[in-house]
Amino acid sequence: MAIPDVVLLTKADCHLCTEARAAVERVTKGLGVQWTEQRIESNPGLQERFAEEIPVVLVDGVQRDFWKIDEERLTRTLKKVLEG
Repeated sequence: MAIPDVVLLTKADCHLCTEARAAVERVTKGLGVQWTEQRIESNPGLQERFAEEIPVVLVDGVQRDFWKIDEERLTRTLKKVLEG
């Protein structure tokens, strides 16, 4: 079984990031998957690339969602990775 690398890109003072954090936590917890959060302010490349799309969910390095996280889509994506 493959283990997906789930990363939530966020920035300071972002109300959508708070909502995204909760959504990612619900989905990953239900599937037993770990996730990490990365602030774009600490990485100029990420800040330049994603400044207008935050929050962003990456699964195995691929952008899967931004602004409002679709929990059903994230669940489907992670299940596909887990099923390998």
